[in-house]
Amino acid sequence: MANVNIKPLGDRVVIEPVEAEAKTASGIIIPDTAKEKPSQGTVVAVPEANNDNNITVKVGDSVLYGKYAGTEITINDKNYLIMSESDILAIV
Repeated sequence: MANVNIKPLGDRVVIEPVEAEAKTASGIIIPDTAKEKPSQGTVVAVPEANNDNNITVKVGDSVLYGKYAGTEITINDKNYLIMSESDILAIV
């Protein structure tokens, strides 16, 4: 898990997506153009708790989210997603 120096606002959280597999179980290499967008990741930042938000996920939670949810950002050459907590489907 990465140490991200970003503080999301409102009900937004920062997620580090899990990298898609580059090879199938049988050893076939999947080209970048055929890889699917990840839909699982780890929460790396949540907003400070206050009376206006009721965030249920916490830093370190592994979550599932919609394939096209969130806004992609890059910090220190690492890709992250900022998304509303309502875009998170489940904690796994």
